[in-house]
Amino acid sequence: MTAYETVGQPHLAKQTTNMNPSQLSPLTPEVISRQATINIGTIGHVAHGKSTIVKSLSGVSTVRFKKEKEQNITMKLGYANVKIFECDNEKCPRPERFRSTGSSKKDVFPCDRTGCGGQFRLVRHVSFVDCPGHDALMATMLSGAAVMDAALLIIAANEMCPQPQTSEHLAAIDIMKLNSILILQNKIDLVKKVQAEEQYQQIIDFVKGTNAEGAPIIPISAQLKHNIDVICEYITRKIPIPIRDFTSKPRLIIIRSFDVNKPGAEVHNLKGGVAGGSILKGVFKVGQKIEVRPGIVSKDNEGRLQYRPLLSKIVSLYSEQNDLAFAVPGGLIGVGTQIDPTLCRSDRLVGQVLGEVGTLPDIYSQIQITYFLLQRLVGVRTEGDRRGARVARLTKHEILMVNIGSFCTGGRVVDVQGELAKIQLTNPVCTEVSEKIALSRRVGQSFRLIGWGEIRRGTIIRPQAEIHAIPTVAVN
Repeated sequence: MTAYETVGQPHLAKQTTNMNPSQLSPLTPEVISRQATINIGTIGHVAHGKSTIVKSLSGVSTVRFKKEKEQNITMKLGYANVKIFECDNEKCPRPERFRSTGSSKKDVFPCDRTGCGGQFRLVRHVSFVDCPGHDALMATMLSGAAVMDAALLIIAANEMCPQPQTSEHLAAIDIMKLNSILILQNKIDLVKKVQAEEQYQQIIDFVKGTNAEGAPIIPISAQLKHNIDVICEYITRKIPIPIRDFTSKPRLIIIRSFDVNKPGAEVHNLKGGVAGGSILKGVFKVGQKIEVRPGIVSKDNEGRLQYRPLLSKIVSLYSEQNDLAFAVPGGLIGVGTQIDPTLCRSDRLVGQVLGEVGTLPDIYSQIQITYFLLQRLVGVRTEGDRRGARVARLTKHEILMVNIGSFCTGGRVVDVQGELAKIQLTNPVCTEVSEKIALSRRVGQSFRLIGWGEIRRGTIIRPQAEIHAIPTVAVN
């Protein structure tokens, strides 16, 4: 193992690869200083202000692609890391004693309130997963939900509640059993008091019987940054950091992948592909040998699926701009590898699993599930029935969209018996028994969420006899 140490950022706690995982925790200074330890999703209807709220908290825009900027909507999963600070002077009033910044800020700095004399100290480091709100991008939202530990449900105060994707996103996090939810009544500056109060009651009625029932509702203006400090206080005081497993074999699910090389780069300057995602368990270190499954999928001469895992090595770890010697569960991590960058370009590795060589789950081409369907379609309004059409039972040979972790693929129902169904997957998936999945059915032009399931067993496919590393042209 390399003696790699983080350098160039002396204002952050130092890391080395010889850190003992059993001695780490999400609040260990060497961890929380450089990387986020909890993932919070922003969910809700399109144009309700999800990306603006993340920018108000972090100073970072999650709208990074040309097409997103032109249409002013989120299309891919956005992400931004936020450090939350609390003033250590107990006389400093709340919620003003809480402050948020980007992730590269030093961990202690003076409170700027006149006469306070206290110090702002780092208390939380959060990754925000910014989900698209458009109905056609529900698969992308479900991929983001796979890594969420908590959620901010954004509802615009100047529209009726619920809007279609407000309902659909809430149903999705219900399926994921996400219980840490904060409701934000955004754009409060655009409505009169009586309108805000009417919608407040609409929200209460809407979330009854869901995981969000009883969740606090905070009126905010993301544009004017009103009550942003209240959000920071709630995250610090009320959203617990999940119990993390630091000692098991490490595993990361990939939700983004990139080719970071610019067009025209010289061959000797080329860098390997980058995988971005959230670590489920264990600790990754720079220099560690890794495997990505399923890797390259193909068919043999008889049309049977086969795969070749990608073997590589970690050459860098990053949490936004913060370089890491090691990375722990929680937060969104960028893993620099020696994989051919063309295999990572344009999110080609999304849905795959990265881990220590020889420790990852099997690859399934067909799964048998226990499934549960929603009573009615959410996110779809039908004429004369705002509750949505009833969800019909699964039928043999129908085509579904299946989300397993961050993996999204088509699936054909090959058999249905009561609450059991067999689904032939269009693309094989790296998963395991008891994994939860989301099921969507085509309704009109889009796939709509209809229910969820749990994997009971499946058909496992084997790798090709020889597994080769996929080298990059040069090592970065």
